[in-house]
Amino acid sequence: MKTLKIDVWSDIACPWCYVGKRRLEAALADFPHRDAVAVTWHSFELDPSAPAIAPATPGYAERLAAKYGRSVAHAQGMIDNMTKVAAVDGLDMRFDKVRAGNTFDAHRLIHFAADKGVQGAMKERLLRAYMTEGEAIGDREVLARLAAEVGLDAAEVAAVLASDRYADGVRADEQNAREIGITGVPFFAVAERYGVSGAQPAEVLLEVLEKAWEALPDEAATAPVEGAVCGPDGCA
Repeated sequence: MKTLKIDVWSDIACPWCYVGKRRLEAALADFPHRDAVAVTWHSFELDPSAPAIAPATPGYAERLAAKYGRSVAHAQGMIDNMTKVAAVDGLDMRFDKVRAGNTFDAHRLIHFAADKGVQGAMKERLLRAYMTEGEAIGDREVLARLAAEVGLDAAEVAAVLASDRYADGVRADEQNAREIGITGVPFFAVAERYGVSGAQPAEVLLEVLEKAWEALPDEAATAPVEGAVCGPDGCA
């Protein structure tokens, strides 16, 4: 039986990654072979140097303006546009609630969740916590609570986070991303042959899924499809 592998690199602190996840889900809903699809979420940190929990700061628009040298009005326009785009895909992004922080531990938790068979649920819970609920996803107590909500043992999660378990897995994902040439997320690698960069519309993702399915197992690699991404210098 065929299995169609989808490897996705993304970050929790990435609005386009949340949109991309929804669009992938929409594409899979229309994909006749969705039961034969295996999705794996890989780590990518937009700001590895960020503190675990960032100190109190001005509003999100002010932070964006200061970080990227833009006017507050321009930054607010970007936020408003992102909010509207996300709403079309059923997402309620609350940039007024976002609490900046380091995502390394969150990525370790996603690796742990993969071993427990709930990686997708953990990824979804973390994205919603960060982008909609204003949770401090760099806080290990918060992470343990969120993990419990998807069925993981809070005490076991706390023990994992207090150690360095899965750190190598996160770093391996990021090294793999560099080797592949990924500079922005989300990035979808379908059947290890087709690359889709950015939060492409669901119909574009569906076309790639169908092409990859028909090509299994002997189609040659093709050039990536480019779309909107978040990178270290901001979201395009």
